[in-house]
Amino acid sequence: MSDILTKLVEHVPIPKMVRIRQTFDDTKLDDPLGELIRRLRAPGAMDGIAAGQKVAVAVGSRGISRIDELTATVIAELKRIGAQPFIVPCMGSHGGATAAGQAEVLAHLGIDEQRMGAPVRSSMDVIELGELPNGLPVYCDKIAAEEADAIVVINRIKPHTAFRGPVESGLLKMLAIGLGKQKGAEACHQMGFKYMADNVPAMAKVMLDKLPVRFGVAVVENAYDRICRIEVLGADQMERREPELLAEAKRLLPQIPFGQLDVLVIDYIGKNISGDGADPNITGRYPTPYAQGGPDVNKIVVLDLTPESGGNANGVGTADFTTARLVAKTDWPATYANGLTSTVCAPTKQATTLASDRDAIKAGVKTCNILDYGACRLVRIRDTLHLATIEISEALLPEALGNPRIKVIGEPYEWTFDDDGYLPK
Repeated sequence: MSDILTKLVEHVPIPKMVRIRQTFDDTKLDDPLGELIRRLRAPGAMDGIAAGQKVAVAVGSRGISRIDELTATVIAELKRIGAQPFIVPCMGSHGGATAAGQAEVLAHLGIDEQRMGAPVRSSMDVIELGELPNGLPVYCDKIAAEEADAIVVINRIKPHTAFRGPVESGLLKMLAIGLGKQKGAEACHQMGFKYMADNVPAMAKVMLDKLPVRFGVAVVENAYDRICRIEVLGADQMERREPELLAEAKRLLPQIPFGQLDVLVIDYIGKNISGDGADPNITGRYPTPYAQGGPDVNKIVVLDLTPESGGNANGVGTADFTTARLVAKTDWPATYANGLTSTVCAPTKQATTLASDRDAIKAGVKTCNILDYGACRLVRIRDTLHLATIEISEALLPEALGNPRIKVIGEPYEWTFDDDGYLPK
């Protein structure tokens, strides 16, 4: 079958590409770890945590800038005051919805007992804390709920990929869905993303009322994936402050600088990049109708899966084409678990699969509904976290040259593939 597909696309030309560099707001913290220490040591920041207390530090699956160092710093500061911290995976159904899988996801991010100096206690067991007026149950990790004297949560604040609201992806979502484990994530998604903007903060409020959540570390990143803000928010500050930080995160979000594309080629997708593998806020391809924004893209091609994703290829179904290499790396049960939990199953399907990078890219060009393949408006990005330097086809050059935020940094060049049709790494 792959030979037949190769023949169908073998005569399709791929446009020459040009490398460009975008300029975004590059405001960043010169010493984010020092800033975190300063805020943790500020009066009142760690109130309610005493020497000898067991503290659950909830850490998720996202590839937040320096997440391992941030976590290690929080643990060191807790130890400094005599507390006994341990790490709890806080990622809903990620890691295949297994305890071992979630610990492995953290290890991929550099977070394990040896490097952190604190045990990782991974379990999928939960307790029910209560329920919302609409009947949805609220769950929490059993270890954190029953064995911790205090709970601390660390997360990045950013726009969600499937809904819009005053609170999207951040500390409150980390509590409601992440710390709720698979059962909590399933409950929060039960009524669909249409009601997520209401259910996430409502569930988080139940958890804040009933659990010893002492503070959260909120991180905002700039468009270059660098930390530009760190705040330590007490449990009584999260609901008020998080919407303000979300507005800042949306302002700083990087973009593909073209409103319409025929083909978007993405080198890597993965859960460490985005919950949807590739951030729909960047690609314009959303898994639900309850979020919008980004470019109008006819065809999306994804080439590979990050090692940190642990085989979870959620988001591949949102693309139109992928490669045999990505499919071979995919843990399909872990991927399907994501859809079964979120109730959004289209992103976990297998995209049309071609034998190689070359064939997949040609398939994208062939099917993008243009008469002149040479005029194909094509962009290639490494992933949706890294957009400062990208590649564009010659057809986009006039727009790029007219954009003061773009610098062309090379001459047009042909694509190069190895003998198996894959791009060099």
